[in-house]
Amino acid sequence: MKNLSVEAFTSLPSITSTRTSTAHAEYSSKPLRMVLPFTQVISDVDDTLKSSGGVKIGDIALGGIDRQYERGEFYPGVFQFMFELSISSFESKGISPQEGMLQGLAPPKVAVLTARAEEFKLALELKEDSKLAKAFRKTGEEFGVEQWGLGPVLYGSVAEWIVQDRKGLRKFSNFERLINQDPTGEIMEYIYVGDTGELDQEAGETMLREYPEVVKAVFLHVVSEESLPPIPESKLINGRPVIFFRTYVGAAVSAKKLGLVSESAMMRVVA
Repeated sequence: MKNLSVEAFTSLPSITSTRTSTAHAEYSSKPLRMVLPFTQVISDVDDTLKSSGGVKIGDIALGGIDRQYERGEFYPGVFQFMFELSISSFESKGISPQEGMLQGLAPPKVAVLTARAEEFKLALELKEDSKLAKAFRKTGEEFGVEQWGLGPVLYGSVAEWIVQDRKGLRKFSNFERLINQDPTGEIMEYIYVGDTGELDQEAGETMLREYPEVVKAVFLHVVSEESLPPIPESKLINGRPVIFFRTYVGAAVSAKKLGLVSESAMMRVVA
């Protein structure tokens, strides 16, 4: 494996590390070798983590189209599902996240690709004291993992609000920025979780076409302005799955079938 400096390793926006040893010691430690590559979840916000409520300004949706839940309401099981995916590289090797943390390793934080315009960041920024960030942290803390939660946030622009068809391309471009955190492709693998309302499918499928070696799966939350929309059939792109789901319990069941999480992890989402 290519050696990186300690500074380069600890500066990755999704990894927490408190070790001060040399790069050689960092990469030759048994726990680190065993859990690599980490799994980082990449998520959309509106209609993926929480409902947009289907609010519109004129003909333009204000964040999404889902009317099944009230605007701002978190989807049941969403934070647990993303936590289980984040710790899967630990669990699959029989190492608990707590054991990893004793070695200075923490599960990667969730990266966010959002269509929210960076020009409106003052009003729309996802901050550490937001309800969303607190809900992420609480999920990790309940499992004994401190400071897991919201990681790097990559925004859209006003241009995508005006020309809606550009949202998928912008999210994919931001994904390419994100994966530059690991140019070796040896530290991180990714799972993208989005929804069917704002071209997340286009972004996710492009990820699988262009980067199947590092993107393990795409999960898409089925949303609609109508109640109980039909769920499309899952499919493969470059041998990687695209999974459509209505609830995060359903997403967890699919993840278990694909071997992405354990049965106990699935049941923690169901509970």
